[in-house]
Amino acid sequence: MEWLGIAAIFVAFCFGLVVFVGPPYLPTLDPQMHLALDMLALKKGQTMLELGCGDGKVLVAAARRGWNVVGYELNPLLVVLCWIRTRRYRKQVRVVWGNFWLTTWPQADGIFGFVLPRYMKKLDKKVMQWRKKPLRLASFAFAIPDRHPLREEKGVFLYEYK
Repeated sequence: MEWLGIAAIFVAFCFGLVVFVGPPYLPTLDPQMHLALDMLALKKGQTMLELGCGDGKVLVAAARRGWNVVGYELNPLLVVLCWIRTRRYRKQVRVVWGNFWLTTWPQADGIFGFVLPRYMKKLDKKVMQWRKKPLRLASFAFAIPDRHPLREEKGVFLYEYK
C-alpha cells in the first residue's frame, strides 16, 4: 500500500507543478478546438505550435488536417499519453516534454494556446521577439491585453502577427 501513496503523490505533483507556469490540464472543448483550427486556416504541410498540448487531442486534430505540429507539455504523465495518442501521426507530430517558455521554438505558421490571463502579455512579447514571418495565434478562453483580435468567436481569440 505504500507504493499507492507514492504513486498518488507523484500524480498530484505532476498535475500541480504546471499551475506555476501555465494553466492546469483542462481538455479543450471540441467546438472551440475546431473553431480555433479553422481560424488559423493553415495549409497542408504548414506548422502549428501548441503551447500546453495536454493529452494530444488538438495535435491529432491538426495532424488530420495535414499540418505538422509541435506540442509542448510540462506534465510527464500527459507527455506519455500524448506520445501514445499521436503515434500514428509520428511524421507530422513532435511532442516536446518541457516548459515552452524556456525552449527555442521552431518556426511555425500558427500557434494554438490555452494560456492563463496573467501570462498573455508574456506570450505576446515572446511571439513578437521570436517570429520571423507572419503568423496567426489562436487563444482559447483568454485575450491578449492591449492587442485587438482579428476575430473573436465562442471564446476563441485570433491574432495576426505581421
